[in-house]
Amino acid sequence: MSPPVKHFAPLARLLHWLMALMIIAMLFIGAGMVASVSERHEWLINLHKLLGIAILALVIVRLVVRFTTTQPALPADLPSWQALAAKASHLVLYALMLVLPLLGWAMISASGEPVMLSSSLQLPSIVGADAQLFALLRKAHGYLAYLLFLTVLVHLAAALFHGWVRRDEVLDSMLRGEDRR
Repeated sequence: MSPPVKHFAPLARLLHWLMALMIIAMLFIGAGMVASVSERHEWLINLHKLLGIAILALVIVRLVVRFTTTQPALPADLPSWQALAAKASHLVLYALMLVLPLLGWAMISASGEPVMLSSSLQLPSIVGADAQLFALLRKAHGYLAYLLFLTVLVHLAAALFHGWVRRDEVLDSMLRGEDRR
C-alpha cells in the first residue's frame, strides 16, 4: 500500500495557479468593461474573449488532470460541514469555469456579431442571432460572474484559514510539491 498523497500533482498545481491569475484578470477586465463601453475599450473586450476561450480549454485539461491524478485527502479532523463546503465550492468553481465562457460565447453569437478571437480567427456561432436571448445571456453572464467572484473570495478565505489558523497541510498541498528528503 502506497503512502497517502500529501500534495497535488505538479501539472494540477500549475493549472490551478495559471487559471487563478487568468480568472482574477477576467473579473477585473469584466468589471472594466461594464464600467465603460467606450470604443477605446475594444481591446478589453477582445482580451476578455481570448482569456475566456483559454479558460474554457484549460478547465477541460484541468478536469482531465483532476480525474487522472490522486488528490490529497482533507484533514481527518475537519468538521463534516467544512468538508462538504470544500467539495461544494470546488464543484461550483469548476461549473462556473465551464459555464461562464460558454455563456459568453453564446452571448456574442446571439448578438449576431462574429465570434472573433483575432483578426483572422473566428469561432463558429453556437446559437443564432436573437436580441432577447442576447439580453438573457448577458444578464446570466453578469450574475454568474458575481457568483464566481464571491466563490473565489470564499475559496481564498478558506485557503488562508487552513494556512494561518488551522495550520494543516491543505494550503501547503497546493503551494509546494513533495518533500525530497
